[in-house]
Amino acid sequence: MSKLIKNELTKIFKKKSLYITLFVVLAFVILTNCIYKFFYSTGNYDEYSDSYIQYSKEEIAKLDPNKPSDTKMYIGLKTTLDIYDMRQKYEADSWQRSVLANQVANYVDERNTYLYGENKDSQKADKIEQELGKILEKLDQGDWRYFAQNELEQAKTNLESLEEQKASTEDKQELQALELGIQNAKIDQEVAKIRMDKDIPYGNDFRNRALNTYQSEAKNVISMESSTQELDYKGKQEKNNSIEKREINRYILENNVDINKSNDVRGILKDVFSEYGLFIIVMIVMIAGTIVSEEFNKGTIKLLLVKPYDRRKILLAKFITVLIMILFSIVAVIVMELLVGGIIFGWSSLSVPILEYNFVTQSLETMNIFTYLGIEILTQLPKLILLATLAFACSTLFTNSAVAIAIPLLGYMSADMINLLVIQYKVEFMKFFVSLNWDFKEYLFGNLPSMEGLTLGFSMVICALYFIVMLIPTFVAFKKKNIKNI
Repeated sequence: MSKLIKNELTKIFKKKSLYITLFVVLAFVILTNCIYKFFYSTGNYDEYSDSYIQYSKEEIAKLDPNKPSDTKMYIGLKTTLDIYDMRQKYEADSWQRSVLANQVANYVDERNTYLYGENKDSQKADKIEQELGKILEKLDQGDWRYFAQNELEQAKTNLESLEEQKASTEDKQELQALELGIQNAKIDQEVAKIRMDKDIPYGNDFRNRALNTYQSEAKNVISMESSTQELDYKGKQEKNNSIEKREINRYILENNVDINKSNDVRGILKDVFSEYGLFIIVMIVMIAGTIVSEEFNKGTIKLLLVKPYDRRKILLAKFITVLIMILFSIVAVIVMELLVGGIIFGWSSLSVPILEYNFVTQSLETMNIFTYLGIEILTQLPKLILLATLAFACSTLFTNSAVAIAIPLLGYMSADMINLLVIQYKVEFMKFFVSLNWDFKEYLFGNLPSMEGLTLGFSMVICALYFIVMLIPTFVAFKKKNIKNI
């Protein structure tokens, strides 16, 4: 058996097509890393983009602030343009721009309301203008803590007000609404305190993104937990997702490390099956889909079968070779990314841990990138083995390489769409479909699978059944195949 496997591996590694495929994968790995290095963006939306400001200028020119139907839109556009003008004196990545958009805009809007609204009041507008002057002075002085302290005091005042209202209220519905408001106010207070304690100036760095995400996801969890209605399955998934994001971003804030960073070698390796999964599958399917059919197409099958080996042993050796090449394809892509990514980004990011939230223990699991990759490979193997087995079966049954490669690739590319439709329309009998069961990553750390009712044990049985159904007829057919006319 070992000689047969060795012979099959030798034939595969003599093929030019393997090296051409590896070269194409390497080129794509280099391209992917260059895109992440030179063109990566956090994707944050800027409401003060040049195109929107140009649009605002054109629209405000058409409006009359003295016309009641135009007043509201005029005030909104005027506030946007005023804030835009204020932003121009600061650098694009400065914390001042963030404060102007999030905190100062309310003052500007209120001032413009008194200047152009239906209830004009020049005295109140002047008073707000004076407050704005003090605020802008703090911005120029670079005193971000002034704004953080204001945020903390506002959160504290809001919390005290809500607690006072709760103490004097007896209505159950109102009490429930006040309790939700109190919990949200506590989150606002906590976030403001973290900013002060952790010395986090306003801006768009990873700590600010973590702070904002922690705040929004913590409030999402509170909202879902306070609901009087029981969450449906999708709601439970969303709640789990919010809990995981909340805890991961809490870790970032406590440890000052950018766990969410994706534009480095660690980030790309973490998503290696998302980035390069198609190439891994193409390599596997090309090998599995030709390993038998090429023997028939070239007529070399006769030479193989005259050797003193049982047909089933010959076919088993070929299948074991396919399994070996699955691991080779995965390792080859990971090594390429490790080398190329390391050269482009450096390898320092590999020391940053991977975080996964364990819903069973309700705690964060930390691991290094290579432990995570080992787990990821194990969870993806069922999918890869089943696709390889399908290509291998087609190669043996039809002795046509094109068909043997096309069918598995078509199945793989349509699987996500099928899964989406099945989940969306809750087609219960389709839970027996293999693509809903072949990704074991869904079951890690107590996660809820994509479709209600699925379990790890059920998915293992389904994958095993598909595997057996494809493999047994393949061996039977190969045993009985007539090769006299080949």
